[in-house]
Order: sequence, then C-alpha cells, then structure tokens
Amino acid sequence: MLHTLSRSPWQCDIDTLLSMLREDDDLLLIQDGVLAALEGSLFVEILANAPITVSALKEDLDARGLSGQISAKIDVVGYTDFVNLTVTHASQMNW
Repeated sequence: MLHTLSRSPWQCDIDTLLSMLREDDDLLLIQDGVLAALEGSLFVEILANAPITVSALKEDLDARGLSGQISAKIDVVGYTDFVNLTVTHASQMNW
C-alpha cells in the first residue's frame, strides 16, 4: 500500500499511521508532511525503524526551503517517482 502524509506530523495521528504500516508499504511525505523528514526530527527516527520505504517529494521540500535540512534516511523523489509509486501500489491511504 502507498501511504501519503500530507499534514504536518504534529497535526496527524502518527501512532495510527504507524500501526497501519506493513512490510513492503511505501510512505510518501508530501505538502506539510515533508516536515517529518527534517534532520534530527523524532519522526525521522520512528519512520526509519518501520519496515517501509520513506520518501519525500522534492517539489514540496523546495517550496518550503527545506531541501538542505532533510535526513539522509529519507529518499527524495520527484513527481515521476510519485506516479510510479501510485502505479506500483493498488491501494493508497492519505493521512
């Protein structure tokens, strides 16, 4: 399943999101969700320990001036990768 986090991690139920994640799921951080990718963030450590791939959308990082502040544990992807993730996963959950 593809999970997309579009809200700030401080504005969503991150515990419920984590409980829904399964091995081989992908989590894409978009819009304000990219805040979860900030270097040194508690959320980065939590997400890095989950059995999933975590990515952040480059365009949303750039729009917020955060590109240089993202943890190396988070993959940075573009819109083409977003489309590929959507094609790869039959279902999607937006948080």
